[in-house]
Amino acid sequence: MTGGRIRVLIVDDSAIVRKILVEALSEESDIEVVGTAPDPYVARDKILALAPDVVTLDVEMPRMDGLTFLRKLMHYRPLPVVVISSLTQPSAIAAMEALRLGAVDVLPKPGGPYSVGELRLALASKVRAAASARVRPAREQVPSSPASMPAAPGHGRLPSLIAIGASTGGVEAIQSVLTQLPQQSPGIVVVQHIPPVFSGTFAGRLNQLCRLRVKEAADGDLVEPGLALIAPGDYHMVVRQAGTRYRVIVKSGPKVCYQRPSVDVLFASVAEAAGGDAVGALLTGMGTDGAQGLLKMRQTGARTIAQNEATSVVFGMPREAIRLGAAAEVLPLGAIGPALLRPGHSVTAEAQKTQR
Repeated sequence: MTGGRIRVLIVDDSAIVRKILVEALSEESDIEVVGTAPDPYVARDKILALAPDVVTLDVEMPRMDGLTFLRKLMHYRPLPVVVISSLTQPSAIAAMEALRLGAVDVLPKPGGPYSVGELRLALASKVRAAASARVRPAREQVPSSPASMPAAPGHGRLPSLIAIGASTGGVEAIQSVLTQLPQQSPGIVVVQHIPPVFSGTFAGRLNQLCRLRVKEAADGDLVEPGLALIAPGDYHMVVRQAGTRYRVIVKSGPKVCYQRPSVDVLFASVAEAAGGDAVGALLTGMGTDGAQGLLKMRQTGARTIAQNEATSVVFGMPREAIRLGAAAEVLPLGAIGPALLRPGHSVTAEAQKTQR
């Protein structure tokens, strides 16, 4: 960075989109657009000449598609990349693949339901997150060895509900956790900060990779063993009791911590509905969303986990949860899946006070 400013290169074959992205970032005092490129070949030369801190990348371009370019970039000169993609099913699939290849985040192109004003706010935030991210190499999509369900409850009880929240870097982190879980896991509810359309594609990809069933949540879905429900993009998801079971409500509403869906909204509802029968995990992400909700879960007796700094792409949300005393455990990503299935109780708020 030059003088503390984040240097950005914009790569998109559309001159109109390049202009919109430049204008969206031009009002940010801590961000400088150092160049634009209409295709990956020009982008390659400008990366070498301009040494940007962050690249925004369209996945559909002539001469060389964005995924091929991203694969080469991550191999030869890894940089934080924010993918800018249209809201179509093929583009959403390509964007999910870009995240697997090492892109930090994804953002819809302006137009249709996603306005230029929304883009201005979201793009600057994602560029800042990318600038502080740990760039990860591509991960092979192979199932990990599943954690086993404990045969006997032992000391404490198994959770009846698992709640997971994440943001920047979370698509791959959630995949890592869910692919560790066996087919008959407790019911799972997940909030990942992700745009509409992309959330359905994300759920579909997880359903192919995981032993348990994964789907995008619909209003009124029951939370069932062996099922993970992913909050739809641009909708909050809350959990409510339905007799002896749980049901999700999918709804609109004001953004919380600048997010919809919000992890705080989900976690607060889980604290109210399930209390000590739940376990919560807050994974990688920029900002503070989820920290207050995780604290509410811990105060109502739930076990709570935050991802550690070394394995987080961005350590913002987990750091805030740890600072608040919301996380009973701080674990590396690879240990979170098995920990979700471990019997036991959270340290209650009163017990926390006596430990201080």
